[in-house]
Amino acid sequence: MVVTGFHSIEEKIRASKGKDKTSAPAGLKLYYSKPGPRVKKILASAKEAGIPVIQSDDKKLDTLVAGLDEPLRDHRGLVMEIEGGEKQTANIVDFDSWIKTHSGDLPENKNRLIVVILDSVTDPHNVGAIIRCCDQFGAALVVLPEHNSASDIAGNEVIGRTSAGASAWVPVAIVNNLVRTAEQFKNAGFWIYGADAGGENCRKIEFAPKSVIIMGSEGTGIAQLLEKQCDTIVSIPTCGKIDSLNVSVAAGVLLYELSK
Repeated sequence: MVVTGFHSIEEKIRASKGKDKTSAPAGLKLYYSKPGPRVKKILASAKEAGIPVIQSDDKKLDTLVAGLDEPLRDHRGLVMEIEGGEKQTANIVDFDSWIKTHSGDLPENKNRLIVVILDSVTDPHNVGAIIRCCDQFGAALVVLPEHNSASDIAGNEVIGRTSAGASAWVPVAIVNNLVRTAEQFKNAGFWIYGADAGGENCRKIEFAPKSVIIMGSEGTGIAQLLEKQCDTIVSIPTCGKIDSLNVSVAAGVLLYELSK
């Protein structure tokens, strides 16, 4: 796995520092060719974390990124190489364990618990942008289906870059069946809100302390069986000439309303 983008690399370094280790993080290497001010800061952080730092040239870095999508090949003189990177992603959580821990009443020191479910959101740019919003507005979990979604959080560098590194921190659960997952949320005391243009005005809703917001595909919306699990359908009042917001923008607006 090869990582580009200063934000993504910084977050992976921070994540490696957060682990209780007595030796250097296994499988991480940082290559650089242009030691500008920002790169020097990242290199210092990597050395502090025990990550090998290797000076090279642009030709070597170009070779490392050759297999990435074109927008990700702009390494700006810094590339991280991760062997077995998918196994190192600590923020991918087991949903059944998570829901058991968060059943019942909220702790006294917490007044809200927010979860986002993404139904058939396949564009990694949207997934990354939504995860970034979840980080900023304090969502406790993002849930994605294993199939028909951009669920490769560890390996998809578009998600990592679009999330500005938040994909290394925000807890994410990958599940087989979203309908069953919604049922489990309801049994654990969560109120389920589905986002759709024909729903109730989100500004007029008093959201439950334990809330799940479901964001559907921009093309088909929320799947019918999953929509039946919703307690309330919510919408965002708009006044523009086009008929809807991008799913990641809509998620950001709803998360803001939920976090008030």
